[in-house]
Amino acid sequence: MENARREAPTSGLPGGFPIKKRGQGQVNADSRLYIHGDELRYIDKGATARTGDLHVRTFHEERDRVTFLVADFRPSMLWGMRRAFRSVAAAEALAWIGWQAVAAGGRVGLLAITTGEPIIVRTRSGTRGMLSVIGGLVRAHEFATSVVGPDQFTDPPLDMAVEGLHRIVPKGASIIIASAFDQRGDNFDGTMKRLAQHRAPSFVMVEDSGLQSLPPGHYPIRSPDGYRRSIKLRQTPPRDHALPEIPGCAVMHLDTSLPTRQAMTQAGVS
Repeated sequence: MENARREAPTSGLPGGFPIKKRGQGQVNADSRLYIHGDELRYIDKGATARTGDLHVRTFHEERDRVTFLVADFRPSMLWGMRRAFRSVAAAEALAWIGWQAVAAGGRVGLLAITTGEPIIVRTRSGTRGMLSVIGGLVRAHEFATSVVGPDQFTDPPLDMAVEGLHRIVPKGASIIIASAFDQRGDNFDGTMKRLAQHRAPSFVMVEDSGLQSLPPGHYPIRSPDGYRRSIKLRQTPPRDHALPEIPGCAVMHLDTSLPTRQAMTQAGVS
C-alpha cells in the first residue's frame, strides 16, 4: 500500500504523455456483454436489468487527463452581428471548457490559429495552466485583429492548421476545436478521422443567429482598415457545414448572440 501511494502521482508529472499502468484500475469505464470466464463480482446489475442480457463492468486506471483547446482566429471569425465576434465567442467557450477541465484535476493546452504563425501553449495543470491559455488567447486575438493587408480577408485552410496536432497533443487527450469551420480544406475530414484513432476530438460550431434573420439588401460595414464598405446580402440556402462523422465525437452548436453562460448551456455544456 505504501508503494502504491508513492507511485500514484507519476501520471501527473509534466511532459504531456499519459502513462500506461499495469492492472485493471478502479475507474468504471463502461459495461459489455458477459464473456465466459469473467468474474461474477463485476456483474453490472443496471445494464443487465435494462437489456435482459448479462453485462459486466469494465475498468481503466485513472490517469492524467489532458484537454487541448483549438481556437480559430482566422479572418472569417473576426466579425459578429450581435453581442460578440465569432472569435470572441469561441474564446469564451474554450475558456469555459478549460476551467472545467482544470477544476476536475486535468491539464489544458492551446493552439490558436491566425493568418500568421500559430500560438501554442503547452499543457499545464491548475490555475496557472488556464491563465497561460487565456494569455495565449489574448495574444493571438490581438495579432489577428491587428493585421491589415491584402490577405486580411483570406482564410488559410483549416486542415493545414490542424494537421500537426498529433505531434503536440498526447495520445488519449481530448481536443476541442472552436470554429465556424469555413474554408476547411479538402483534407480536414481525413485529418480529423486519423486524429480520432488515438485522441478524442470534439467540435464547437460557432454560429451567429443574427445573420439568418437579416432580410436581403445592401448593408454598410466598416473593415479593419477603417474604411466603410457596402455588402449585398442575398437569401441563399445555408452552406453545407456538415462535419466529419466520427464515433463518439460531440458537436456543440454555439450561438454568438447569447450570453456565455446561456450559450454554453444551450450547447450542452453545463
